[in-house]
Amino acid sequence: MNLPVLSSAQMRTAEEAAFARGVEVEALMDQAGNGVAQAVTRFFRKPGKCIVFTGKGHNAGDALVAAERLRRLGWKIEVRLAFQEADCSGLMRKKLESLRRRPPEILGATPSRGGGTDVGVIIVELLEEAAEQLSAAQEAMAAEAYLGTAGPLIILDGLLGLGAKPPLRDPIRAACRCINYLRANKGAYVFAVDLPTGLDGDSGKTDRDCVIADFTVTIGFAKPGLLADDALNFVGRLEVVQLDELRAPEKKAKEVVAALSAFRELLPRRKFSTYKNQCGRIGVVAGSRGFIGAALMTSQAALRAGAGLVEVFVPEEIYEIVAGAAPMESMVKPLKSYRDLLKEKADVWAVGPGLGKSHAGEILELIEKAKQPMVIDADGLNILAEKISTLKRCKGKRLLTPHPGEMKRLSQREKETRTKTAIKFCHRFPVTLLLKGSRTIVAEQYRPLSYNTTGNPGMATGGMGDILTGVCAGLAGQGLSLYDAACLGAWLCGRAAEIAIFDGSQSEQSLLPRDVLDQLGNAFNEL
Repeated sequence: MNLPVLSSAQMRTAEEAAFARGVEVEALMDQAGNGVAQAVTRFFRKPGKCIVFTGKGHNAGDALVAAERLRRLGWKIEVRLAFQEADCSGLMRKKLESLRRRPPEILGATPSRGGGTDVGVIIVELLEEAAEQLSAAQEAMAAEAYLGTAGPLIILDGLLGLGAKPPLRDPIRAACRCINYLRANKGAYVFAVDLPTGLDGDSGKTDRDCVIADFTVTIGFAKPGLLADDALNFVGRLEVVQLDELRAPEKKAKEVVAALSAFRELLPRRKFSTYKNQCGRIGVVAGSRGFIGAALMTSQAALRAGAGLVEVFVPEEIYEIVAGAAPMESMVKPLKSYRDLLKEKADVWAVGPGLGKSHAGEILELIEKAKQPMVIDADGLNILAEKISTLKRCKGKRLLTPHPGEMKRLSQREKETRTKTAIKFCHRFPVTLLLKGSRTIVAEQYRPLSYNTTGNPGMATGGMGDILTGVCAGLAGQGLSLYDAACLGAWLCGRAAEIAIFDGSQSEQSLLPRDVLDQLGNAFNEL
């Protein structure tokens, strides 16, 4: 199932219900901390150095459990206490003491025959005057990480949990400044535990010294403040750690976060007797003079998403160029008129990438009269924006995949949150909407608003939308609803981009759409 978004009050209710059933606080803490560690190793497989900033409550305990798990995988740990140890909660002190003890075995290392404190753990009390300094050992670690001669340098923000709200006070404020300094100047990657310290979990409002996280590993369920537009640059990549004993309210959720477990149900293993006609015939209507790449990327993405057959329909004037460059697994067909496509037997249409607007009337007719499901992007959306009422007369189901600029032209609304824009648009028109962005939204009337969590800033380059269009069409061709195809398509493309950077050889600057194509198989394999 997808994960509902819960307010801080709803989270407290869920926790109290778990405790009433006999669930121990420590059991939830251990599962939460292990989930945080798993999130770290999902992106950083090579052990490195981890600095843990702790407050004095359960959030700190979660971070310390994560640190203990990382230490057993070979990570070097430094704990920075924002408060004196004696002032911390009993459970937090217990986890700190556990971290002090030498583990029975560190993966890939030979245990020392001697006793004493594990040299992989340093515990210090954080002083305000030293807040923006690294120890000599950590300076060396940071330099090694920067030069690529050692594993990564990461920070766990375990200062404050869900109940805290801005404004911050010292010593927490000083600790937040320290975290942000290390991120900006020492190349550290920041993992916020549950939420970035200084961010309101309900509203998304932030303190001026709010921790800027690269990753936020939220516990149990996502909180509305983490999904707020203004919080994006503080939250970073959002990951949800599910807790087995924490149950959401029974009422139907209006907003959810797309969950990997839900996607596994959408694409069951294929029967051994499966043949191509059962996997969808995709008709790609894309490309024009100077924009043939859009047609090529869309068609290849549909193939990589599992389509049985892909046909690319292009104007006669570019047919030879596209036919010579198209994936050899696809079929390229010349067109005299886009109206002729109404006679074709495609199962799903992908319309718009690189199309141009010179045949707008014919494209509008195709959008309106085609009975098959259709994914519409790029120039298909720009054409629609000039006659948006067409969407009320469509014969088949439609998925629109605009970026913010295209959405503005479609809705003609300004100064609204992305969430409100998506909801209102789907109340006006009977469509599925995938609103692209750093936290992609999928909306459809009578379905919960779904937030995607995968992806990174490297995807901010031309052609990524063409890949998404092809993937969504390919998934719909295999029988997924347009809503499910949009949710899964966004997750797959975002995850493929992450794999290309964290497991591949790319960076946020060098990432290209072809890199996402190359990693789609690895993203599918995680389902």
